[in-house]
Amino acid sequence: MENEVAISVKNISKKFGQHVAVNDISFDVKKGEIFGLLGPNGAGKSTLINMMTTLMHPDQGEIVINGLNTISQSRQVRSQFSVTGQSATIDKELSARENLFLFGRLNGLNRDSAHQRSEELLVDFDLVQSANHSVSTFSGGMLRRLDLAISLIGNPSILFLDEPTTGLDPRTRTQMWVAIQKLVKNGTTVLLTTQYLEEADQLADRIALIDHGRLIAEDKPSELKKLVGGLQLKVTVEQNESVIPTQSIIEKVLGKTVNVENRNLTVILDNNAFNKVSEILDKILASKIMLSSFKIDAPSLDEVFLSMTVGKN
Repeated sequence: MENEVAISVKNISKKFGQHVAVNDISFDVKKGEIFGLLGPNGAGKSTLINMMTTLMHPDQGEIVINGLNTISQSRQVRSQFSVTGQSATIDKELSARENLFLFGRLNGLNRDSAHQRSEELLVDFDLVQSANHSVSTFSGGMLRRLDLAISLIGNPSILFLDEPTTGLDPRTRTQMWVAIQKLVKNGTTVLLTTQYLEEADQLADRIALIDHGRLIAEDKPSELKKLVGGLQLKVTVEQNESVIPTQSIIEKVLGKTVNVENRNLTVILDNNAFNKVSEILDKILASKIMLSSFKIDAPSLDEVFLSMTVGKN
């Protein structure tokens, strides 16, 4: 079992003065998976990343990367991973090809290997046509793709991605998702932090939700959604004056409180309530209430995030 674990975090705590940034957190990341680390600003994600990447020492607990201790074997640990942060670390005066070659040499590759690896990554990240252009002319999406390519120049077994798609447009973000998924298919283990919950839902095999330095929950995205409740009835009315009568119909049929936000009404469905959905629709239509949407849906990861972090201490 230990051979299947890429990152082992055991009872880690970290304080800055009187502030507890990380409070007794434990989790394992399996080899070849994408593990999402989510939480609001100030939750302790960056502190955890810094400790896992040997930039900080924990006050207590142990972190093991591919069987190596981050404190007693820090030099060996650093050879096991690469990090892509929120901002590009590339030299904008050089071309993409020159940047890749330079970082290849810095990562210990000989000239031929650095050239070969650079060409492979230019193809993988769709940068061939711009390979000889100055990076200063690159768009934000191209910069992020190049930054991710550079982080892979040494074929790391583990990649830490700290909000890799922040500020990107939806199309470029999707391109990055494809690139990240390809890495995992080729055997790379990825630990991802992101503020885009859709991104975590799409990419992560498992997610650890952190708030106020504590581990709140850890599981597959589908299992985390079950913590909020089962399926939900989501109704959107076309007119503001229809909200109250629609709410009244749903609550009368189900005997349950309906959550209302603007013209959107949501209620969790148990098995008995699920069987009454058609009755609700019939009564709404009989009341001549105009609907924009009427659907049954699973809770979103956003709802998990909000229900488990907002207002918690």
